[in-house]
Formats: sequence, structure tokens, C-alpha cells
Amino acid sequence: MAPIPNSSGPSDELVFLPLGGAGEIGMNLNLYGYGPEKKRQWIMVDLGVTFGDDRTPGVDLIMPDPEYIVERRDDLLGLVLTHAHEDHIGAVAHLWPRLRCPVYATPFTATLVRAKLMEAGIENEVPLHIVALGSRFSLGPFDIELVTLTHSIPEPNALAIRTPLGLVMHTGDWKIDPEPLVGGDMDITRLSEIGDEGVRAIVCDSTNVFSPGSSGSEADVAKALIEVIRECEGRVAVTTFASNVARIESIAKAAAACDRHVILVGRAMFRLVGAARDAGYLADLPPFLTEHDVGYLPQDKVLLICTGSQGEPRAALARIVEDSHPNITLSPGDTVIFSSRIIPGNEASIFDLQNRLALRGIKIITERDHFVHVSGHPCRDELARMYQWIRPEVSIPVHGEARHLAEHARLARELQVPEAVVIRNGLMMRIAPGPAEIIGEVPSGRIYLDGEVLIEAEEGAVQERRKLAFAGSVFVSLVLDEKGQVRGDPQVRLHGLPEEDSHGVAFEDRALDAIDEALERLPVKRRGDDDNVAEFVRRAVRGALRREWGKKAQVSVVVTRI
Repeated sequence: MAPIPNSSGPSDELVFLPLGGAGEIGMNLNLYGYGPEKKRQWIMVDLGVTFGDDRTPGVDLIMPDPEYIVERRDDLLGLVLTHAHEDHIGAVAHLWPRLRCPVYATPFTATLVRAKLMEAGIENEVPLHIVALGSRFSLGPFDIELVTLTHSIPEPNALAIRTPLGLVMHTGDWKIDPEPLVGGDMDITRLSEIGDEGVRAIVCDSTNVFSPGSSGSEADVAKALIEVIRECEGRVAVTTFASNVARIESIAKAAAACDRHVILVGRAMFRLVGAARDAGYLADLPPFLTEHDVGYLPQDKVLLICTGSQGEPRAALARIVEDSHPNITLSPGDTVIFSSRIIPGNEASIFDLQNRLALRGIKIITERDHFVHVSGHPCRDELARMYQWIRPEVSIPVHGEARHLAEHARLARELQVPEAVVIRNGLMMRIAPGPAEIIGEVPSGRIYLDGEVLIEAEEGAVQERRKLAFAGSVFVSLVLDEKGQVRGDPQVRLHGLPEEDSHGVAFEDRALDAIDEALERLPVKRRGDDDNVAEFVRRAVRGALRREWGKKAQVSVVVTRI
């Protein structure tokens, strides 16, 4: 067992600082600091991503900006990962070169992280330490114990973080599953023992705080899937999160009970299943078939497990619906089961995908129709039980939007927790000594993965794309001689604008007229500065188009001298 940290000094503080995941669901980054204000040592818990959407055109991944801790990386003792979901590990390979600290993970999580590091070509640079389930180790003043929980992925861990100023329970993602199909049982005995030890604060998952009761067991989903699949004719495709290893096992066992062969479709599925098998999970299942085997099987013997439950355009299910998948097709009478929930923000893409399936005569089954999904996060009754076990002095809700955090804090007070503090990204909170309170704010923000390039959210490229998507663009080319006289006709190219305005006049003609009028109004003595000419014309064209269209197009003007 790791040694208990040394006693605290008179100016020592224990602080908590989220840079991602507080006030939002996704891209978690949590920091714990210990020591005097000017000499704090830090540990980081999780480093995840969220995914781009219509508001971030061209962006695949969004991750928290770690600049605050990058500036203090000599005092960053390590990154501890609670489990292997993308919103907890997805940014490690992208941001580790800025942090350059040791990384600690259990075997399954380490397998997935190592694969990401290999893709980035830095696997030999990163000190990745594999820690056993239930183990305990020290990083400077932090004595960290892993406590096994249950979730929708193998090896979810709470962290009992002991310091000379008190113990913090960081839950990560969890639920209470009495019959987990993959991984061990929740270590309720150890949670209660830690509660008996005395817990200063709990930093806890808020995702399902508005949902009454309990989230349900994966074993019950497995039984329900058998009943649903048994009634299906033709091919059956089940789409779920690739990281939900327990659900993959449930689907596979249901398929076997219904005399169907399981075929994995989508690279993420193969990657996760491979990592699970390497870590000793899914060992009692027969080998999965590949998509190349589909054509050799009767349709009523096929069950496909596909990526794409959130309507992702490049995922396997979307490609199948578009008939762009090289090996898989679905026909009228086949069935697609959405064994997942709708993540807020994905409604439009999911409903569009389901509508396209319906138009092709394919039956659709969702969690609203049958019991084909349970959440991996705690509902209100489960949260209450966690508080009964841990009995913290302070509740710090995370992993939720602002409304989730506020409701979680209200629930904690109802459960007689003395202090409950609602926090958001960038706010630094002192946990001890003294009352828990916000003591400052640090810069926080987002970083975008734009293709293969990391860019700051404030750089403007994505904002420019949004503007182009809303109002199109206009390109103007002018040729002037040394005296500022126009040579040749100005050239105009319009992209994303209607051809004509409401009066039937072409927008190209509107732009050309605006250019002529602007040059007539611009004195010759001001035409010697190319930037001045370009800006004068740009404003004129943009204003003329706005008057007739009501939108502000992006206008670029290039001036060439001869």
C-alpha cells in the first residue's frame, strides 16, 4: 500500500480546477492541485474530446485547451485515466506532446490509449504505466486508489484521492449494474469503507440527474434483445456505440440464441473488440465474422453490429443506407435496431438516417419501442446510494450541462450534504482548508482538430466557414495601372448566392454596378494604395448585395497593378 502523504504546511491548499466537462457533457479534463499557491503540484484526471457538428464545419474533434497546465507542466505529476471512453481519453495522443507527463491507466484503457499513441507515432515517447484494478499508488502529495465501478465499458474506476488536507472521491462515469456482463462487480464494500474513512468532497457524474429511479442492468437488455431479434425477418443490423463492450456481448449472445451469425461492420468495432479480447474480455464468444462473409449466409442467419448510432455520415450504417458500402446492403423487410440513446445535438442527423431507412422499407426499432438500451450513467436513486456510501462533506457536480449541475447540487443538499458547489470550466475551487469556495478563474477554451492540424478556437477559420455557409462568398479582381485607372473589365465570381434578386436582376450585375460606382466615387489620388482600393470596393459590393438580399456575403477583392 502506498504511504500516507506527509502532513500539510500552513499555506497548503487542495484545489480542483476543471478545464473540460463542467457545464458540458464531453471532453473531460480535471485538475487537482496541492500546496501553496505559488508552488502547487498537480495531477490531471482524464483528457477527452467531443465531436464537431454543424456549428464547427470541417472540425472532427474538439478538445479542452490545456494551456493553463501546460505553462505549469514541470509541476504536473501525471495524467490518470478513469476509463476508456473517447470523452475521457480521446485527446491524449493529440495533447500529450504539450504536457509530456506520465500516463496511468488500467490494462484495457491502456490498450486503447497505446493504439492512439501508435497512430500518432509517439508510443515510444509516452511513459504509459499500467496499473491494476483496485491498486493504489502515489504521485507526490496525492495518494490515489482505484475503486472498481460499473459502466458501459470495461474497467471504469473511481479515484479515491488522499491528500494531507483530506480525501476526494472522483467517480468518473458510473452506474449501479447488479449484473454487469463484462468486467467485475461494483466494489460497494470498498466504497462504504472509504465513506467510513471520511471524505472531504465527491466529484460526481451528473448526466442522468433528471431521470428518476435506476438506469437498469445490461443483463436485462440482453434478455430483451433475444425477444426482439427473434421476431425479426431478413437481415438484422444493430447499431450501438463501439465502446459499449457489454452491449456488444449482449447483442452477440442474443444473436446466438436466435441462430444468427454476428458480423462486425466498421473499423471502430474491430478496434474495440480487439482491445477487449487482448484485455481478456469477450473470451467466451466465438470469433466474429467479417463483412466479406455476408454474401455466403442466408439473410435470416445474419446479424450485423454497426457503427453509426448517432447518424455519423462516415460511419458504417450511413454508408449502408447510401448504398456506398462495398459489401453490405439492406433490403425492404430487414430491421435496424438502434441500441443506444440520442446524444443531445445529434437529433437531426439520427432522424434523417432513420427517415432514409423507412423510405427503403426497412423496419426501425429504438429504445422508445422496446427495451434495447440502458444508460451507463446513474439516475437519481443511484446517485442517492452513492452519497449514502461516501457521505461527503462537499458535493461537486461535473459531467453535465449547467442545468444538470444545478439539479445535482439541489439533490445533494436534499441528501443532507453540508456543502454543494456548482462549478464550470476555468473556475478554481478550494476544497480545503476551510469552506469549499471558488477562489479564482483561469483561461479555458477549446482546441479544434481541423483535418490533421490543431487550431485554437479563436483563430477564426471555423467562424469564417460558418459565415460562408450562411451567406456565401464573392471574389472580385481588379486591374489598375500606375495612375489608378481601371484596365479591362472587373471580374466577379459568386459562390453560394442566388442567381437573381427579388427584382430579377442578377447578383453578378449588382456587384459589377457597385464596383463601377465605387471607383467613380474614389478620387484618383486615393487609388495609389492597393489596400485602400480593395477595402473601398469590398464595402461597396457587400453593401449593395446586402440591400437586395438581406445577408452579408463574404467579399474578397484582389487589386493587380500593371
